[in-house]
Amino acid sequence: MVLEIKPATRSLEQNSRLWAMLTEISSQVDWYGRKLTPEEWKHVFTASLKKQDVVPGLDGGFVVLGMSTSKMTKAEMCDLQTLMEAFGAEKGVRFSA
Repeated sequence: MVLEIKPATRSLEQNSRLWAMLTEISSQVDWYGRKLTPEEWKHVFTASLKKQDVVPGLDGGFVVLGMSTSKMTKAEMCDLQTLMEAFGAEKGVRFSA
Protein backbone atom coordinates (compact mmCIF):
# COMPACT_ATOMS: atom_id res chain seq x y z
CA MET A 1 0.00 0.00 0.00
CA VAL A 2 1.02 3.56 -0.66
CA LEU A 3 -0.36 6.62 1.05
CA GLU A 4 0.44 9.87 -0.69
CA ILE A 5 -0.54 13.26 0.67
CA LYS A 6 -0.34 16.12 -1.77
CA PRO A 7 -2.23 19.31 -2.57
CA ALA A 8 -5.53 18.89 -4.37
CA THR A 9 -5.50 19.49 -8.11
CA ARG A 10 -7.56 22.18 -9.79
CA SER A 11 -11.32 22.19 -9.38
CA LEU A 12 -13.89 21.80 -12.14
CA GLU A 13 -14.93 25.42 -11.53
CA GLN A 14 -11.34 26.59 -12.03
CA ASN A 15 -11.07 24.55 -15.22
CA SER A 16 -14.32 26.00 -16.60
CA ARG A 17 -13.19 29.54 -15.79
CA LEU A 18 -9.79 28.87 -17.37
CA TRP A 19 -11.33 27.85 -20.70
CA ALA A 20 -13.77 30.77 -20.67
CA MET A 21 -10.88 33.18 -20.12
CA LEU A 22 -8.72 31.51 -22.78
CA THR A 23 -11.59 31.72 -25.28
CA GLU A 24 -12.11 35.43 -24.60
CA ILE A 25 -8.39 36.19 -24.89
CA SER A 26 -8.27 34.15 -28.11
CA SER A 27 -11.10 36.13 -29.67
CA GLN A 28 -9.86 39.57 -28.56
CA VAL A 29 -6.05 39.53 -28.79
CA ASP A 30 -3.79 39.43 -31.83
CA TRP A 31 -0.42 37.97 -30.89
CA TYR A 32 2.30 39.32 -33.14
CA GLY A 33 -0.09 39.46 -36.08
CA ARG A 34 -1.68 36.06 -35.37
CA LYS A 35 -4.86 34.83 -33.78
CA LEU A 36 -4.06 31.98 -31.39
CA THR A 37 -6.51 29.27 -30.39
CA PRO A 38 -7.51 28.88 -26.74
CA GLU A 39 -5.25 25.79 -26.56
CA GLU A 40 -2.29 27.77 -27.93
CA TRP A 41 -2.94 30.55 -25.41
CA LYS A 42 -2.96 27.93 -22.65
CA HIS A 43 0.57 26.94 -23.68
CA VAL A 44 1.70 30.58 -23.71
CA PHE A 45 0.36 31.23 -20.22
CA THR A 46 1.51 28.00 -18.58
CA ALA A 47 4.99 28.48 -20.07
CA SER A 48 5.10 32.01 -18.67
CA LEU A 49 3.84 30.96 -15.25
CA LYS A 50 6.27 28.09 -14.88
CA LYS A 51 9.21 29.78 -16.65
CA GLN A 52 9.37 26.78 -18.94
CA ASP A 53 12.30 25.77 -21.05
CA VAL A 54 12.36 25.38 -24.85
CA VAL A 55 14.25 22.88 -26.95
CA PRO A 56 14.78 22.63 -30.71
CA GLY A 57 12.02 20.71 -32.48
CA LEU A 58 12.67 17.62 -34.56
CA ASP A 59 11.72 19.39 -37.80
CA GLY A 60 12.86 22.91 -36.93
CA GLY A 61 11.29 25.52 -34.72
CA PHE A 62 11.09 25.07 -30.98
CA VAL A 63 9.08 23.03 -28.51
CA VAL A 64 8.10 24.35 -25.08
CA LEU A 65 8.54 21.85 -22.30
CA GLY A 66 5.31 22.69 -20.53
CA MET A 67 3.06 21.69 -17.69
CA SER A 68 -0.36 20.16 -17.95
CA THR A 69 -3.07 22.25 -16.32
CA SER A 70 -4.84 19.07 -15.23
CA LYS A 71 -1.91 18.40 -12.89
CA MET A 72 -1.84 21.92 -11.43
CA THR A 73 -2.78 22.45 -7.83
CA LYS A 74 -5.61 24.80 -6.93
CA ALA A 75 -3.02 27.41 -5.93
CA GLU A 76 -1.16 27.06 -9.25
CA MET A 77 -4.44 27.44 -11.13
CA CYS A 78 -5.18 30.60 -9.14
CA ASP A 79 -1.75 31.96 -10.06
CA LEU A 80 -2.34 31.11 -13.72
CA GLN A 81 -5.70 32.88 -13.79
CA THR A 82 -4.24 35.92 -12.00
CA LEU A 83 -1.53 36.06 -14.70
CA MET A 84 -4.23 35.85 -17.39
CA GLU A 85 -6.27 38.63 -15.75
CA ALA A 86 -3.21 40.91 -15.62
CA PHE A 87 -2.41 40.17 -19.27
CA GLY A 88 -6.04 40.76 -20.22
CA ALA A 89 -6.10 44.10 -18.40
CA GLU A 90 -2.94 45.16 -20.23
CA LYS A 91 -4.40 44.16 -23.62
CA GLY A 92 -7.91 45.53 -23.01
CA VAL A 93 -9.64 42.14 -22.87
CA ARG A 94 -13.21 42.28 -21.59
CA PHE A 95 -13.94 39.19 -19.54
CA SER A 96 -17.55 38.14 -19.00
CA ALA A 97 -18.84 37.74 -15.47
